[in-house]
Amino acid sequence: MTKMTNCLMALLALGPMALGMGSAQAATATRAPFGQLADGTKVEAVTLTNGHGISARIMTLGATLQSLVVPDKAGNKADITLGYDNAQDYLSHPDYFGASVGRYANRIAKGKFTLDGKSYTLATNDGPNSLHGGLKGFDKRMWAIESVSSGPEASVTLAYTSADGEEGFPGELKVTATYSLNEDNTLRLQYKATTSKPTVLNLTNHSYFNLSGNDARDVMGNMVTLHAARFTPVDATLIPTGERRAVAGTPFDFRTPHRVGDRIRDGRDQQIRYGRGYDHNFIVDGAAGTLRPAAVVEDPVSGRVMQISVTAPGIQFYTGNFLDGTFFGKNSRAYRQGDAICLEPGVFPDSPNHPDFPTARLNPGQTYTNTIVYKFSAK
Repeated sequence: MTKMTNCLMALLALGPMALGMGSAQAATATRAPFGQLADGTKVEAVTLTNGHGISARIMTLGATLQSLVVPDKAGNKADITLGYDNAQDYLSHPDYFGASVGRYANRIAKGKFTLDGKSYTLATNDGPNSLHGGLKGFDKRMWAIESVSSGPEASVTLAYTSADGEEGFPGELKVTATYSLNEDNTLRLQYKATTSKPTVLNLTNHSYFNLSGNDARDVMGNMVTLHAARFTPVDATLIPTGERRAVAGTPFDFRTPHRVGDRIRDGRDQQIRYGRGYDHNFIVDGAAGTLRPAAVVEDPVSGRVMQISVTAPGIQFYTGNFLDGTFFGKNSRAYRQGDAICLEPGVFPDSPNHPDFPTARLNPGQTYTNTIVYKFSAK
């Protein structure tokens, strides 16, 4: 054998990792400062990165997904989420960009609910209703980094303790949010919580997605599939009426892929008029509590595809209808209606006031979980 042949035989004996073919790359987690708030509070961020060009930056303010970089079909990487370049803007111009929202994500009618015969009153910060936890929900709180790890799956766990009575909700609540990224291009987010008293709880992530990357285009041409045969119609203040309506024959039928913009201006549908577009809870097919497909979003131009699987009973589809161009986000871009979509898995809006809806109740001794899985590809 020649010397070159001997070298090649030795490399083959070491397996594919030595040749760089099909090797299992380790995802990394990097912790770094992310500026500070106006009161001097320091903010940190952890960036999870895999070997295929995907990275997710999670900020301690609001356990927020501040950035999500995903390659397109040509391998060009771009951020596919709306947000701000500095931490203070998330408080100065709040719109829940990428945030973990709670205690109760979505709306509670007139800021009131009753639990075990006792009435509770919350702040009304969305017209007559309470929205996303009140005036200072979890999105505006500082979370602590509990653990950071690299490996086949890079992850960060953030924790927050909500005091009994905070924003009007009963019970001391201990919450964690764990983000993890693997080499299968899957970002997994799991919320867990325990309480000292019976309470109501609905946690979700409020990322605004634009798969074109860096907001190069609006999302009207994005194709959306929702695995939901029914949705919950709302009144003029966007509170569910209690009905579970079939999507068949309506602008809410996304069981097969439709462009976001195809029916969003269909003024013949009162629900579209109430929402100024889509701002509705869809009932995800299959058994709540099991991880199952909920949504697919595809940008035909970049080729980016995002598949979302959930354990929650519902998913709120929101088309950024209240973005009015007055806030300037990443790269000094003005955010306008239709610049992104949100897909927020959770229990139904106003569930504490609808006994026939999936329960939002959490008792002492129980552990609340909400798992959201985002899988990315390009075609």
